[in-house]
Amino acid sequence: MFPPYFVATRRPGAPRAIAICALLALCGCAQPLSDVTGSIGATRRVEMPTDDAQLRRFAEEWGHRYDADPKNKSVALTYARALHALDRNAQAVAVLQGQAIRYPEDLAILGAYGKSLADAGRLREAADVLSRAHTPERPDWSVLSAQGSIADQLGNHKEARDYYQTALKIKPNDPKVLSNLGLSYALSKQLPQAESTLLTAASQPAADMRVRQNLALVLALQGKFEEAESWSRHDLSPIDAAANVATIRQMIAQSNSWREIQSYSARDKQKSAATPPRAKLGALTSSATSPE
Repeated sequence: MFPPYFVATRRPGAPRAIAICALLALCGCAQPLSDVTGSIGATRRVEMPTDDAQLRRFAEEWGHRYDADPKNKSVALTYARALHALDRNAQAVAVLQGQAIRYPEDLAILGAYGKSLADAGRLREAADVLSRAHTPERPDWSVLSAQGSIADQLGNHKEARDYYQTALKIKPNDPKVLSNLGLSYALSKQLPQAESTLLTAASQPAADMRVRQNLALVLALQGKFEEAESWSRHDLSPIDAAANVATIRQMIAQSNSWREIQSYSARDKQKSAATPPRAKLGALTSSATSPE
């Protein structure tokens, strides 16, 4: 997905594939935005290995535990996380669907189930489940972020940003939510706002590779290739960083949508330059609490 948040994988060449999928999504491709959703990892209880072979063994072990005790919520959640990490999302959905049937009032189960549905591309079902995964008096910031990412994938970018802003009131400056918000602006072709938001996200101590690569993508989409490559080198080798940006650059050159994106950015800059200083300050203040 082109998510509020790129999904990190352990596969070679993943950063380049991530950038390609994101650019396709921004240019109107109907592919799912796989990293827009929150992940089952939000319910983490057991640390999972990062090595592929170890992860497969981990999933097999927890699968046996699940078979022996399918009513155990903690075991089911851990097993579902392992399945998700292996891209076995349909199986993760099946595991969590059974838990949601057994425990229809358990908010943690509903939250994980809704996110797994989103990861499997079943967006409208996910939106329905997540609407029941928290309450107005006890809102969950991770569920709100997932709801926002689903809204983005369905093309409802204003609604998505409302979700992200509400999540940020609960967990200020969370880099994942800020990254989602920045990519939501990018999906609306508001690239200066996207860049500003992603710079804030990348400056947070908890920011990781996915946040920085999202920033690099948005910089490259604006033609700021040297800056994009510099950010990519935070996590990638110089060769991979250069290849990542070169791939985006090539796709930009081949995309008819690039001229449209550029025109949006140019109009944004012209509006900003024409706005009196006092009015600009007011606009910035209001956008912080009431996104467009």
